[in-house]
Parts: sequence; structure tokens; C-alpha cells
Amino acid sequence: MKIEGPAVRLTIFLGEDDTWHHKPLYHEIVSRAHHAGLAGASVLRGIEGYGASSRIHTSRLLSLSEDLPLAVIIVDQEDRIRAFLPQLDELVTEGLVILDPVEVIRYVGRPR
Repeated sequence: MKIEGPAVRLTIFLGEDDTWHHKPLYHEIVSRAHHAGLAGASVLRGIEGYGASSRIHTSRLLSLSEDLPLAVIIVDQEDRIRAFLPQLDELVTEGLVILDPVEVIRYVGRPR
């Protein structure tokens, strides 16, 4: 697959403890994105944050919170990302889902 030029970045902010059928929600999102043939997905783990619940989640040593913030980032052509959004309606019951226009400069995989 080749992507170059205008694209869309889909970012899903969720908690590390969020699950889908007893599995990590981030794993289900990445698996579905892969199955949908999207260009790629990454999961980034935050060290501190808060969302709509206003409860701070942190990795600091003496903190009681273990539900650290995660961001699942997927970049692809806008029509392909928008076609994927209905799956997120099913999966993401808490969190934030955003779209940003981006410009892809380079997208090259490793040789197989």
C-alpha cells in the first residue's frame, strides 16, 4: 500500500484498563484496523493524564491509579478512516476519538 500527500490521523484516547470481551480494548482496535487493511496503527502509553471523568491517572510511584492513558493512532486516506469509524462506535464507550488532517511525507515498510 502506498500513501502520500493528504491523509487523516485518527487518534483514540482510552484507558489502559479498558477491555473488549475480557481483552485489552487497544488490542481489539489495532486488530480491527489491521483486518480493515488500514495503513498502520500504533499504541502509545501516557505517563499521566485525565479525561471526561476528571480523574488523574499517573505512573508516579506512590499513585493508586494504574489505568494509564493510551492513544491509538491510525493514519490513512480519509475515506478509509471514515469507513472504519462505525467499528469504533461499537468499541469505544468511554474516551475521546478525534480526526486531524495530516500530510504523509514518507511511508515505507521493511522489506519482507
